[in-house]
Amino acid sequence: MNNFYIKCLKSEKINSGSMYGQFLINSLRPGQGITIGNLLRRVLLSDLGGTTIAGVRIAGVRDEFSTIPGVREDVLEILLNLKGIVLKNQTTETQFGHLKVKGPAVVTANSIQLSSDLEVINPNHYIATISTSNLLELELKFEYGTGYKLAGQTFDKKSQDFLQIDAIFMPVQKVDFKIENVYDNSNFLTERLFLDVWTNGSVSPEEAISSASQFVIDFFNSLLENQLTEEVNEVTSENVTTPKNPHTNIAIEELHLSVRAYNCLKRAQINTIGDLLEYSPEKLQELKNFGRKSADEVFTTLKNKLGIVLK
Repeated sequence: MNNFYIKCLKSEKINSGSMYGQFLINSLRPGQGITIGNLLRRVLLSDLGGTTIAGVRIAGVRDEFSTIPGVREDVLEILLNLKGIVLKNQTTETQFGHLKVKGPAVVTANSIQLSSDLEVINPNHYIATISTSNLLELELKFEYGTGYKLAGQTFDKKSQDFLQIDAIFMPVQKVDFKIENVYDNSNFLTERLFLDVWTNGSVSPEEAISSASQFVIDFFNSLLENQLTEEVNEVTSENVTTPKNPHTNIAIEELHLSVRAYNCLKRAQINTIGDLLEYSPEKLQELKNFGRKSADEVFTTLKNKLGIVLK
């Protein structure tokens, strides 16, 4: 058994409450670095849960295309601003919060009234500006989940009077890793793995690594505890379904591409990551007005943000 260990080399806060950490896993056998790096990266980006605003009810507003008297932003702009609020939750239960501000005032996340289980990580996050003496009143719905869900997937029939928001539950924003070979005095080869983790601030990088490691341990323990039955062995390939990519439903807007690349994809009816994954690099470059520069931008963004490589 290897005498490997993990060490936190750096942990710090960066812009708007986000956090960054760098970790070293040492004394790995050749080939273990890429295995552990890929495994932790996928779990960190896909399987850690978080809480976000999934819906909002605005007094006097029926739909997202409305305007609010005395408020500078329209409803769509307010919904987009609400998506940027980062929350830390002590429970996985659905919760509600309220915001009630009389103008003139600049409304920030700090104005939201929350339960004791919820905490806003970026309290100075901008929501709206009330330019008159009008009242802005919101009711917010907070949900816990993993990955990314489109607006219609987070709601039941009882919540139809809420304006729905695409929910980004992922607390980990980005993960990079690199592997270095190390030779000792006997010319014996080992590997060391450097892991860089960026979070939205709702969890620290150390907590994210700990949770991801525990997730992997629990997964393999469940494999050991559950013996394969004869019935399982008789399952034919016709009954086996291909696992769905957890990023399939993410809208391409979340990639924040350049205007040229974004417009080319939309013209080709590529609206989600799932649509994009149906294209090979060669097929993607055949799109009208989609040159090599735009293709490289898409490839790099998919790899850096979601760990996806088009094949």
